Amino acid sequence: MTTATPAAPSPAKGTPFRGRIRGKVLLLLCCMYAISYIDRTNISTALPHITEDFGFSETTAGVVVSAFALPYALLQVFGGTISEKAGPRRALFVITVLWGVATLWTGLSVGFWTLAAAPFLLGLTEAAAFPAATQAMSRWIPRDRNGFAQGVVHSAARLGNAVAPLLVAWVIAATGNWRWAFVATALLSVVWALVWFVWFRDRPEAAKGITDAELSELPPVETRATRPPVPWRQLARQILPVTFVDFGYGWVLWVFLTWIPTFLSSTYGLEIGSFAWFTSGVLLAGVVGDTVGGVLSDRLIHRGGDTRHARRVVLVIGLGGSLVCLLPLVFGQGLAVATVALALSFFFLELCNANLWAIPMDVAPQWSGTASGFTNTGFGIAGVVSPIVFGALIDASGWQLPFALSCALLAAAAVVAWLMDPKRLTSVDGRLEVGTPSSERGHA
Repeated sequence: MTTATPAAPSPAKGTPFRGRIRGKVLLLLCCMYAISYIDRTNISTALPHITEDFGFSETTAGVVVSAFALPYALLQVFGGTISEKAGPRRALFVITVLWGVATLWTGLSVGFWTLAAAPFLLGLTEAAAFPAATQAMSRWIPRDRNGFAQGVVHSAARLGNAVAPLLVAWVIAATGNWRWAFVATALLSVVWALVWFVWFRDRPEAAKGITDAELSELPPVETRATRPPVPWRQLARQILPVTFVDFGYGWVLWVFLTWIPTFLSSTYGLEIGSFAWFTSGVLLAGVVGDTVGGVLSDRLIHRGGDTRHARRVVLVIGLGGSLVCLLPLVFGQGLAVATVALALSFFFLELCNANLWAIPMDVAPQWSGTASGFTNTGFGIAGVVSPIVFGALIDASGWQLPFALSCALLAAAAVVAWLMDPKRLTSVDGRLEVGTPSSERGHA
């Protein structure tokens, strides 16, 4: 049975984080997101050294990087469902310890197969990480701040992107060996896991020191404390278009995460100490873009816009802006123009990230782990295909053609983002209710 969900009033302004336990939860999740991307992208900075040590071609290097994305893509939905059953406290503890082991393994690799196995294990363990974190946010974050919360944590992820080249370059310069960079970053994961498990609580009402006022600002108890059976068919129908948009976004993001250090090194002859700074400068633009994208869409909702319109407007602006700024790379440019174009392209691209992760919280708050797993499958598939195809095109024709293909995918994703119309799914007394776009007005 399907009925329209009654509209809820839109707050005049977002509920606060300062002085609330949820602010500490969000801060701790920010640290996790940053560490996860340090562990994902440290291999990109070390890749020139790794390929030199092992004699890899660019295509082979792309295969190694893609080894992360195959299990990451395949286990997104499964990982999100498992994290809902286990609860984010236990799930994220196990996940972060295991990905710390995977990161350490990278530093101990001795050839192609052992090196490829390390990112494979990392992808296997990280597959459930962001769905589990989204489940935690669905319990702890007021609905009118979904975009802001996702923007902030993904800004932290991009900060991890930006810090990783400098951290890895510093460790390599200090030790003379790229392997120690992976030992150092592995320790960060284990430390975070211990802090999370000791402090975090799955149920806000079980948290020490939480007030009735803060509990009243959180999502309804049935959203954060119950988990009815997943409506797989209806959920897939709402989320699959978002998955395609996430694929287009993810393709270009993987280009930035995988190939920018190599692009700067091979095209402009920069040494690691130089291209690490240029890479960090490009990736820092994403730190700003993530938070701006989330805040912008939340503000559109607070001013009376419906959720669908707010999310899709920011998505189209982000995808279109990234496309336009990436065009100079198709024709080849000097170092200064290329760096500015890449930074602006990455800023616009990251306007999308918070909105792509907020949509599952908007659409299916009771199944946000599974729904976000559906969405992030697009990013995972892009991670399998993008590094391999991009690397093969570089070997075959240089850098212009793969950048042109990236622009085409951004255009396709922008069209789908404008046309998609996901609706809210909720279970009330065992009945599935499907909200219409008008009934979503004022929800976040």
